Amino acid sequence: MVYVDDTLFYSPDPKYIDDVIRKLEAEEMDLEEEDNVAGFLGVHIEQNDADNTITLTQTGLIDQIIDTLNLGNQSRKLTPAAAEPLVMDAEGDPPDGTYSYASVVGMLQYLQAHSRPDITFAVSQCARYVHRTRRSHEIALERIGLYLKGTKDRGLILSPSGVLDIDCYVDVDFAGLWPYEDKHDPSCVKSRTGFVICISNCPVIWSSKLQTDIATSTMEAEYNGLSLCMRDLLPFKRLFLAVSCGIGLADEVMTSFKTSVWEDNNGALTLANMEPGRMTPRSKHYAVKYHWF
Repeated sequence: MVYVDDTLFYSPDPKYIDDVIRKLEAEEMDLEEEDNVAGFLGVHIEQNDADNTITLTQTGLIDQIIDTLNLGNQSRKLTPAAAEPLVMDAEGDPPDGTYSYASVVGMLQYLQAHSRPDITFAVSQCARYVHRTRRSHEIALERIGLYLKGTKDRGLILSPSGVLDIDCYVDVDFAGLWPYEDKHDPSCVKSRTGFVICISNCPVIWSSKLQTDIATSTMEAEYNGLSLCMRDLLPFKRLFLAVSCGIGLADEVMTSFKTSVWEDNNGALTLANMEPGRMTPRSKHYAVKYHWF
């Protein structure tokens, strides 16, 4: 796995890793070799052989976020977001501007994408207002910081089940902002898609984002969300199969591997399981791009 000039090698036998490193050095590549996978791109990786788990944490980045927000002695929050959604607040107080709102959002996005999926929704809400920030948005951002302050040492725990299957869980909030903002503003009636893709019971891809199109029913919103998650699932499945072949698991994977997508809306399930050319009286206006995925 390569990110610019940082690389991780995986192998069932360490001697293969040593062989690759020696060959790269023979090509006059300047390599700095680490003893283990203690950290990668700011993510601390801790393996526990006793219970077969791997924990990913980013305490250094969290400390940086807390310092930037100037949270001082404020008490921690038990949740990263309030119960009500974060709205545009066009008439609200201007921001204090004591820190760079966009910079903190960027740090939080990196954090949620690697070790803290529990803040993904809260960060996505705040990211909407980078270019039209109000004081209420800063307060929401600081709330995430106060939540992280109390959970700084926590991280994503990977506990593989041992079964090489992929599971994708998707759900949608239909027009969730409509009761809270101007009902005539198109951005207020967009639905939010949330999904997580797991392999061997370990989350590897997750997302929380507003849909680009405006759905006119719960079924349409759920169907669009199903399509959005499939756009990540399909290329990930191809990558998984390629890696399986590369490490000698092709036979095992091809005989027992399966991918399951979990959706809780009966209308979306019925439509998704129809033969190509899907159309019902209530879904004939759906965009082709959603049917394709």
